[in-house]
Amino acid sequence: MPVFVANANSSRDLRVLPSFALPLPCLVASSPNPVNGVIEVERYDVVVIGAGPSGLFLTLLLARYGLGDDRLLCIDSKPGTLKSGQADGLQPRTLEVLHSLGLAEEVLKQGCQMWEVAFWNPTSSGGIERTSYVPDVAVPAMFPHEVTIHQGRIERILSDDLSRYSQRGVRYSSRVSSIKIDEDGDSQYPVVIEYETIDSERKGDPPTANTRSKHSVRARHVVGADGAHSVVRHSMGLDLVGESKDHIWGVVDLVVDTDFPDIRRRCAIHSNAGSVMVIPRERIATGDYLTRLYVQVNIEVPADEISGGDVADPTTMSSEARHKAKARRSKITMEGILKQAQTVLQPYKIKLKENCNVDWWAAYQIGQRMTETFAQKDCTGVPRVFISGDACHTHSPKAGQGMNVSMMDSYNLSWKLAYHLNGLVTTSSQGAGASIDLLNSYEFERRQIARELIEFDTKFSSMFSGSIGKDDEEKGLTHEQFVEVFSTGNGFTSGCGIEYPKSDSIWKDPHAKENPIQGTDFLGGNLRPGRRLLSVRVIRHADGNPRELQDDFSSNGRFKILILTSIDLVDFEGRSAKALRAVARMIDEFPLGIIELVVLHAFEETRKLSWKDLPPEIKQYAEMRFHSAWPGEAPAGKAQTRRHMYEAEDAYGIYGVSRDQGAACVLRPDGYVAMIASLDGIEDMKNYLQRWLQPQKTC
Repeated sequence: MPVFVANANSSRDLRVLPSFALPLPCLVASSPNPVNGVIEVERYDVVVIGAGPSGLFLTLLLARYGLGDDRLLCIDSKPGTLKSGQADGLQPRTLEVLHSLGLAEEVLKQGCQMWEVAFWNPTSSGGIERTSYVPDVAVPAMFPHEVTIHQGRIERILSDDLSRYSQRGVRYSSRVSSIKIDEDGDSQYPVVIEYETIDSERKGDPPTANTRSKHSVRARHVVGADGAHSVVRHSMGLDLVGESKDHIWGVVDLVVDTDFPDIRRRCAIHSNAGSVMVIPRERIATGDYLTRLYVQVNIEVPADEISGGDVADPTTMSSEARHKAKARRSKITMEGILKQAQTVLQPYKIKLKENCNVDWWAAYQIGQRMTETFAQKDCTGVPRVFISGDACHTHSPKAGQGMNVSMMDSYNLSWKLAYHLNGLVTTSSQGAGASIDLLNSYEFERRQIARELIEFDTKFSSMFSGSIGKDDEEKGLTHEQFVEVFSTGNGFTSGCGIEYPKSDSIWKDPHAKENPIQGTDFLGGNLRPGRRLLSVRVIRHADGNPRELQDDFSSNGRFKILILTSIDLVDFEGRSAKALRAVARMIDEFPLGIIELVVLHAFEETRKLSWKDLPPEIKQYAEMRFHSAWPGEAPAGKAQTRRHMYEAEDAYGIYGVSRDQGAACVLRPDGYVAMIASLDGIEDMKNYLQRWLQPQKTC
């Protein structure tokens, strides 16, 4: 007979498994392909074409939001994730988003963190000298630095996480041949995609008719994330429109042997012989550290050739222009790129480390281009085909924006597609309404960002390709001018200063009785609709846990309500308690779990309070999301340790909120502030949410 008996139910298995993101509620029946029976044509809610950072990130987000393999398909012409070259930099905002998904740890630990930028300029003797250091990221951020790491590694991290939500993953070695909208064939799934897949068991053999299989699928929506040569963009009849500059640059990834003192810092180097940008990279398996060099090549493009077609898309160029472009590229060699780098860096030496091989190299002509539209609609006005990333905007790589802006395109589009497909958005009597408006907002918001990117990159790349002179010289760019452009553009390049324009989903004007925000330092953290919420350190009331507030704003597809209570929190008839009661009633009117509540307070003595002393809505709706923002509060015994890193920050001061008045705001699923209200203006928040969300009902 046992001394004691232990009991457990079947759910105990879940205690030892990795946690999964909860899917979004689904208020409509959505099963494109029957579970049993013959499938004449495969149907999907979304087909993503391209599995680079933009397409793979979109696929992962949609899978985490609850779209299974029966609703979601991603195909890519490559045989697998990228192995060399292309993008390598992640900006602070992208790191914040990856952190909110639980995917940043490997990147932060094994990537190369860039905290400083060194500027080097020509000397009178013909060499170069360091003229200044500046912060790589000069704006407040949860991660105040960039990280460089191989794009293929980012793809592998995303792909590994996708495998937790999708048995199929990406269908690689699949090349799209045609895309068209055919509403007569099936108005619910009107987009027809034809593609060809190489037999996975024969990928090493030359493709033949016997090793290829042809497929035809239908989709409600297609997203083209298939790069600068996008088949999807061509199917939409769109071109990348813009211009190219008469500057040719080479780029090379290698392990260097050098006496240049700042080789492990990001460097902008101007000499009388040309320009070089140094990008330190991550440690590789051999124990060596990679370095990326962008080198200005002394080959100019004649003026009559600059506009000879789309350099990012050779199919739009004339035969003569393609021939001339090929001839120019043939003059650029890896040895020539390294020789030019050696000339620019004199008197310092730099060469390929002995017994090492160049990891990757390429040459490109600087150009900034974008498409006129990011979406194609059917005859009823529903956006059916979207493009993202390099498929709709291209630019030079030196500002470190390509992978970041592309992934943020997907971040913006993903929750809008999921809400539309799951029936979470309000509809009009005609069955469209806000759901279509939400889809349309993707182009409205992201095209504006792409336009700003093109403008910044045009200025930055032109200045970087120019010469640096002295203050008293008539020609050339001064060092001070170049540093100013770099620093003032930091809000945009970091992603932390992005601001979406006023729209139905971004309420700029105060709708409440008063504007609760005091101040206009929006880059420094003052709350503003259209901007992301700056993370601050807070102390959780329930357990004294010092944490980043952004940890309560995970990318789980939910709307968030942030309440900064006023000093009357313990008065059950005060403004704070009344606001919390109104918010609780409001949350219950919408689908279960679609809105999450986060509450801050600024009391010094909250540890003396029990739950019964606080409005009951806090414990019911935000027990583990109720935090102290009293400056200096810390866990017991931690106030004076580790450089005050455990102490709460002054969230009220940073956000521009008075402790006497408090404030409330709605955040969209992508972490951007949607609207701000006073504690007396909860009805305005309800009006906003009713504009977008379906009321509570059962499936």
